[in-house]
Amino acid sequence: MTRSIQPERHSVSRIGWLRAAVLGANDGIVSTSSLVIGVAASGASHAAVLIAGLAALVAGAMSMAAGEYVSVSSQSDTEKADLARERGELADQPDFERQELADIYAERGLEPALALEVADQLMAKDALRAHARDELGISEVMSARPLQAAGASAATFSVGAAPPLIVIPLASQSALIPAVAALSVICLTILGYLGARAGGAPIGRSILRVTFWGILAMAFTAAIGRLFGTAVA
Repeated sequence: MTRSIQPERHSVSRIGWLRAAVLGANDGIVSTSSLVIGVAASGASHAAVLIAGLAALVAGAMSMAAGEYVSVSSQSDTEKADLARERGELADQPDFERQELADIYAERGLEPALALEVADQLMAKDALRAHARDELGISEVMSARPLQAAGASAATFSVGAAPPLIVIPLASQSALIPAVAALSVICLTILGYLGARAGGAPIGRSILRVTFWGILAMAFTAAIGRLFGTAVA
């Protein structure tokens, strides 16, 4: 009986959106919960804490979207410039480009004659794609997608920032800080777990990484809020 071969699915295929999504969610949880805790520690009212948290959500989501779009667009512009240059070189000096590609394969372990044959076959099918992948390191999986990165960052930031805000009207003044902190640590733990599963990384290390920095940020902002709240009072 002939077995059908199933195509393998690798975690690297998710790297474009996964990095932006994890960064956005983590920043949403940490920055919003830290701001809420800092403002609450200063002795501000529930209304003031909620307004500050909502402002943090909107500003943070827009900032993440803009930052991701600008940075990934710069990467995309660089890739397009490299591809345009490579397209011109393929048109002007195809023999040199053929040998250049063959040398790359030879350095990876192929015999020179086989390396040339591989280069010929790949260039006959799609010369620019072969050089983009093996000479420039640009592939369809890894190529920059500015809108995808911006959208993922803004959406996941908003999702991450929502739990601390939901706690504000539900918790009393005295329980607000521990409630926000506890829920934020739970959310960071879940984020670390999901990010590790999606990316194929060690789960324990991922959870420890995101929770450590989140707890540190909340502790610092609580101290700052208490310090300046006392000074103002």
